[in-house]
Amino acid sequence: MIITKQMLIEKNACSDGMNFFETHFKDQGDYQEILNKLAENGRVDWASWLLKVFGSINTTVTIESEFEARFAFFAGSVIFKKSAKVEFSLIAGSGIKAGSGIKADEGIKAGSGIKAGEGIEAGWGIEAGWGIEAGEGIEAGEGIACAAVLTVAYRIFAGVS
Repeated sequence: MIITKQMLIEKNACSDGMNFFETHFKDQGDYQEILNKLAENGRVDWASWLLKVFGSINTTVTIESEFEARFAFFAGSVIFKKSAKVEFSLIAGSGIKAGSGIKADEGIKAGSGIKAGEGIEAGWGIEAGWGIEAGEGIEAGEGIACAAVLTVAYRIFAGVS
């Protein structure tokens, strides 16, 4: 999906966000590439806004190796064939799936489901628009929320330090 400067104006993007967009993309940019650039710059606030106003798209990014990043934002779904470790926030417009564990020192948020072959851990909260499923435990420093089914093979902790 291509996002244009005009589309951002129509959605009332803030002036700092517009300046960022113009600096990196001029008049238009690919949705996922914009999210990647926001992740590089630690702009979870702008990435969250972008996902809120433009929503999820029907794409899947597949990552074959162990994944480590400071921030990670995806316009659609993401499949980590192994594990995912994010220093701050992991956000997907649709689902998040990992063959192993998923860990974010801050939050994990998916527009649909979150599924991990092992554990799911977030320093703050875990939120899914559908279900959450873990082969082992689920742990969140604050809350755990899902709109449908929560399935865990081992244990759940929320609001613990």
